[in-house]
Amino acid sequence: LLPRGPNFIEYPQFREAFEVLKRITRTFSRFDTETVMSALNENARAFGVVRSILGMTPPEWADLARIERGSDVTQNAARQLDRECRADPAFLRAATRLKLTRVEAMVSVAVEYIRAGAPALADGLVHRLAKVDTANGLDSLTYVAQENVPYAMLLYERYLGRPFAAHRDAVSDLVGEVMETAVEDRLRAAAVSYRKTKRAERIPGFGQAPDFCIPDEVAPGVVIEAKITSDDGTARDKVTRIMRLATQRDEHVRDGRPYYEVVACIDGRGFRERRADMRQMLLALDGKVFATATLDRLVASTQIRRYAVEE
Repeated sequence: LLPRGPNFIEYPQFREAFEVLKRITRTFSRFDTETVMSALNENARAFGVVRSILGMTPPEWADLARIERGSDVTQNAARQLDRECRADPAFLRAATRLKLTRVEAMVSVAVEYIRAGAPALADGLVHRLAKVDTANGLDSLTYVAQENVPYAMLLYERYLGRPFAAHRDAVSDLVGEVMETAVEDRLRAAAVSYRKTKRAERIPGFGQAPDFCIPDEVAPGVVIEAKITSDDGTARDKVTRIMRLATQRDEHVRDGRPYYEVVACIDGRGFRERRADMRQMLLALDGKVFATATLDRLVASTQIRRYAVEE
């Protein structure tokens, strides 16, 4: 059993919004920003229908709008818009200019991606739009809406459960390894000796083992924590983990000073949403925080340079 919550949408309500979107876009053959906004103006719950077609959570959708449209919609603002659209079908008719602008930016980028469909990919990757209704752009969308497919029912189940959710959870470790691999590439290029710890490994002297110890875990001069996360809640947990390493560093002293440096290599939209936590982490680590775009400075800007072999 799960609690319903105050804004839970029953299938008939979802179906009604779907039919509004289907009618105004002429079975999705005229699927553009203008027609979708007209549907949302008639029934704001169509916002959830569009999100289900796109196959993203509100924070993921907001990040897409921020990158592609320069929108100022944050993860929390996107969640709030999603809740307000669920709660009141007439929400957009009385919404503020700011909220309308944000909704339009999100709708615009959703339309663009849905129309484009899933691109060809290299082996070993799967695209989030590689679904029966979006794989080939509008051709896929109009097909499932016109043929003998219970499309509204499919979207409602997706709305409740998120597409690719189980797969995304299953490969979360692989996503994290992207940053770890990038760090390893930098260390190897500089011929730096390092020890990469295994998952849940216990290291004497460390209540919590970092991802990398340089040059080793017996006499570390630098420890590195490498993390990527797209969720702000997960980012909060990762910041807590990094801050715990900083606390351990302050307890490991020699001649009155910590004998190793803590470095964080992080990325993902989740960290962008945790501004206060990021400030706290930057202060605790003396600014030794690197993202993918600044990873080329990892060796030169930290104590790792002491272990690098000059060319």
